[in-house]
Amino acid sequence: MYGLGLAKGLMITLKNLTRKPFTIQYPEERVSQHPRFRGEEFGWYEERCTGCASCAKYCPLGIIKIVTSPSGTAKPQGDKYNLEVFDIDIGRCMFCGLCVEACPYDALFMGSGFERGRYARSELVIGIDELRQAEKRPSTWFRPQLENAGYSPHDGPPLSWKEVGREQNRWHQHEKSGARINRADIGEGRSSSAES
Repeated sequence: MYGLGLAKGLMITLKNLTRKPFTIQYPEERVSQHPRFRGEEFGWYEERCTGCASCAKYCPLGIIKIVTSPSGTAKPQGDKYNLEVFDIDIGRCMFCGLCVEACPYDALFMGSGFERGRYARSELVIGIDELRQAEKRPSTWFRPQLENAGYSPHDGPPLSWKEVGREQNRWHQHEKSGARINRADIGEGRSSSAES
């Protein structure tokens, strides 16, 4: 009985010994990443950001720190803040992407990097200067237009702030308050109500 069990175990060992290995010798070999991968390299478009701090409010771990001051510019549009501090502590980040979803101006996006290991936790904070200088290669997660266009953050070119918005904002350019209203129906509705 013991000899049969031992032979079965050795058969499994011999079978796997002849099998081609499926492990990857990282970092010499790399597995291809999906374009939707949410990684450590956060990207930020300062041209789109107003300093509203929605990303910091919706972060469940509170890892985003934003310090602003009034800029005094663009007052008719509602003003824009001067950003003095915009820090993201990726040492505590769980990469849920809620900050990206919460941003009403599409200024923040997830990157696709995963090789940001450091010896000190203090070096895992991405500061405003690093965010400004980072290459803009957004993950296609939460960016359906990039995925539909076949964009790859690993092979594709860096994108400008005009190319990364979630919507093209064309459907409501001529409509008041962004409502999808057929203007002909409104005119017909007024004339029929006025007649009765």
